[in-house]
Formats: sequence, C-alpha cells, structure tokens
Amino acid sequence: MGMFSRLGDIINSNINAMLDGAENPEKIARLMIQEMEDTLVEVRTAAARAMADKKEMAREIAHYTEVRDDWDHKAGLAVDKGREDLARGALIAKQKADVEIDRRREAMDLAEEAFEKRQDDLSRLQAKLDEAKAKHRALMMRRDAAEQRIRVRSQTYDTRVDDALARYAGIEHKVDELEAYADTIKGHTPSLEAEFEALEQNDAIEAELAALKKSRSKSTAKAAVKTEIKAVKAEKKEA
Repeated sequence: MGMFSRLGDIINSNINAMLDGAENPEKIARLMIQEMEDTLVEVRTAAARAMADKKEMAREIAHYTEVRDDWDHKAGLAVDKGREDLARGALIAKQKADVEIDRRREAMDLAEEAFEKRQDDLSRLQAKLDEAKAKHRALMMRRDAAEQRIRVRSQTYDTRVDDALARYAGIEHKVDELEAYADTIKGHTPSLEAEFEALEQNDAIEAELAALKKSRSKSTAKAAVKTEIKAVKAEKKEA
C-alpha cells in the first residue's frame, strides 16, 4: 500500500470505532501507532524533499534570469552595432531562457503546493497519532486495573483461603483447651497468705542466725583470752 493511500486511511479513520470493533484492541492500537509513526516519518521526508525541490527551482530561476538578461543585453548591443543576425540569435537564446524560467516557476509552484499539503498532512496525522496513543494508554490502564481486580477477587474467593482459615479455627480450639488445662493446675501455686508467712518465717530465721553468730563470736573471743593467759603463765613458770 502506498504512502498516500495509507495516509488517507489513517487521517479519515475513526480511532474509537476501530478499537471498539476490534477483537484485540491492544494489538490493533499498537499496530496503528506503529503505522502512524512510520507514515509520519515518510510524510516528513516527502515534505523535506518538496522544500528542497522548491529551493532548487528558485536557484535555477535565478540562474536562467541572469542568462536571459545577459542575452537581452547582447541583443541590444548587436542592434547598436548593426548586427541584426547576432541580435536575432541573442533574442532566440533569450526566449529559451524565458521558457526555462517558466518551467522552473511551474515546478516551484507545484513544489510549494506539495509542501503545504505535506504540512497539512503532518498536522492532521500528528493529531491522529496523539489520539491513538491516548486511547492506547487508557486501554492499558483499564487492562492493568482489571487484572489487579481479578487477582484480588480470586484470592478473596479462593476456597484454599477458607480451608486455611478453618484450620486456624481448629488450632485456636486446641489452644483454648491447653489454656483451660493450665487453669486447672493452678492449685499448686502458693496462696498470697502462704507467701507472706514464708516471708515472716524467713525474717525470724535471719534474726536467729544473726543472734547465733553474735553468741558464737563472743565465745570465740573468751576462749582466745583464756588461751593467751595460760600461755603467759607457762612462760613465767619456765622463767
């Protein structure tokens, strides 16, 4: 398919209708965007070529204008010198230059017309491309949102989740039984009164232990004094 046929189809297309009626809108959107981008490059290339042709025609017109003016000057000079034969030849050459100028002007007008059409095509095609890209982005966002909803709802209504929760309920029941059994054996735990009695008993033992240490300390001191006195007496006897 030629570029201009494709361009016409794209520019005249209804993007929404094409996507809504397609079996695979995402694939169609990608293909359309790729086709538009490729065509856009071709149209830009054609527009650049038309501009180059226009500039080339302008240069050739300037060239043949100089040639025509030169032959016109020569024809006048030949007439002044009485050389009608040379003047006639110069006028013929001048006419040929005029013909070439007219041809270049026609070609330049065509190039200008082609360039303007390319510019118009570019603007319209760019608008269609922006529309297609926006439609494609919206389509992708809708698809991603739908896929996320499917995943969430699949997990919400998955029977495996319900089975797991039921198993947790059974485990919770067993834990309740263990806690109840633990409560039944709390009778071995000392009561508050028993704990205070133990504290009082400990205080009495500590007091008795302190008195015993004090008594023993005094007895030990008396024994040491007696031993020292005996030693002194023994030393005196020996002396």
